[in-house]
Amino acid sequence: MIKLVGIRKSFGEKEVLKGIDLTIKAGETLVIIGGSGSGKSTLLRLMIGLIKPTGGKILIDGADTVPMTEEELDRVRLRMGMVFQYSALFDSMTVGDNVAFGLREHTKKSELEIAAIVREKLHLVGLGGVEDMMPSELSGGMKKRVSLARAIAFEPSIIFYDEPSSGLDPLMTEKIDELIVNTQKALGVTSVVVTHDMASACRIADRIAMLCDGYMIAVDTVGRFKESKDARVQAFFHALRTAKEAKP
Repeated sequence: MIKLVGIRKSFGEKEVLKGIDLTIKAGETLVIIGGSGSGKSTLLRLMIGLIKPTGGKILIDGADTVPMTEEELDRVRLRMGMVFQYSALFDSMTVGDNVAFGLREHTKKSELEIAAIVREKLHLVGLGGVEDMMPSELSGGMKKRVSLARAIAFEPSIIFYDEPSSGLDPLMTEKIDELIVNTQKALGVTSVVVTHDMASACRIADRIAMLCDGYMIAVDTVGRFKESKDARVQAFFHALRTAKEAKP
């Protein structure tokens, strides 16, 4: 579904990504982890086409998006859904209008058809009957769910998640993780999740890819990741164990 070949990205003199090769299989959930400044959010923005790489290829279903024009990229993006770190809902719009926004902008569907899709997607994320609420009336977890409903309104083949558990308590984080897994199963989508939360990564991932200092140092299943002898990988699991032991 997605293949990165020799991806490099520099911002001025600083090289953030230093030759990334990665293949993401259709229908899998791949979680990208790494410390602050490791380049994981940059990698996500490159895959969506928000920024261009300094070098390398980004293949989406076989087509290289790097040389594409903005108009060509827009057509590719219609197959993608994005759940932003802080939900990125329009505060002046109702929940229903937020979910319907892309459908009104990019399709010729009738308002009746759009309303039906909005109800269906909100129900899928466990938020039936909230169409007339405003974002300010929602909890952080509910906002994440609305953001996901908006992302799947187009029935995308790929969903990108940028730090989906950011700002949520541990219980709500587990619920969002469950929602990501259930969405992947229900829709058969390819999911790419960027997170720094190792516990969350282990719950939702088919495979984990770890970035460190601009390099992809490991890509493997959760089980094999836990058995890795790489000190940088083990440091993440040590942090997870320490956090668990610190819980009252």
